[in-house]
Amino acid sequence: MPLSVRTSDLPVRAASAIVMIAVAGTAMWLGGWAWTIFVALVAAVCFFEFSQLVMRAFGITAKSVIGLLLGLVYIAAAGMALSSLPLGVTIGVVAVVIATDTGAYFSGRAIGGPKIAPRISPSKTWAGLFGGMVFAGAVAAGSFVYNTGEFVLRPMLFIAFAIGAVLAVLAQCGDFFESWLKRRAGVKDSSRLIPGHGGVFDRIDGLLPVTIAAYFLWALHP
Repeated sequence: MPLSVRTSDLPVRAASAIVMIAVAGTAMWLGGWAWTIFVALVAAVCFFEFSQLVMRAFGITAKSVIGLLLGLVYIAAAGMALSSLPLGVTIGVVAVVIATDTGAYFSGRAIGGPKIAPRISPSKTWAGLFGGMVFAGAVAAGSFVYNTGEFVLRPMLFIAFAIGAVLAVLAQCGDFFESWLKRRAGVKDSSRLIPGHGGVFDRIDGLLPVTIAAYFLWALHP
């Protein structure tokens, strides 16, 4: 892609990102029903985009019916988990996913190396995955230090780092899943709803599995 095309797309992507952050941040700050309704709307749009991909990929078959049912459970579970988590945990989950993407992008570009699954996602490398795990682990450990108010090399700090790293792997799995589905459907984006970013599913594919896992970790925490 020519540099001029990529550069001209940056203002649109930046403006869309600002709007998304403002809307999501406002709903999160208001909390209560505002946050619940926002999450429900996002989940509904995500499932609609998911269903379109499934129908394009498999047509009207038993596979598509099973896929739609599993997708409904998957997206609904993530939505319910996200609307139930405390604000601090929600912010941490989002931060881990962003750290995963950021770490994977920069380490992947800087190091390169073997691809993980070139037929599904040609740009993702093992170096990028490792970088995403390190970034996400660091964010999780930093969140632990912030919440406890002390920096002490104790087991819980390393456990927090490990949890962040594992969540990074889940985020990448969610990304790979959507990439695989889009390739089966023969499309680049889940929709054109968000200028410069594709669809809602494109933006939260990694957040879905991480949110579900985070909910269980939070529920099991004493």
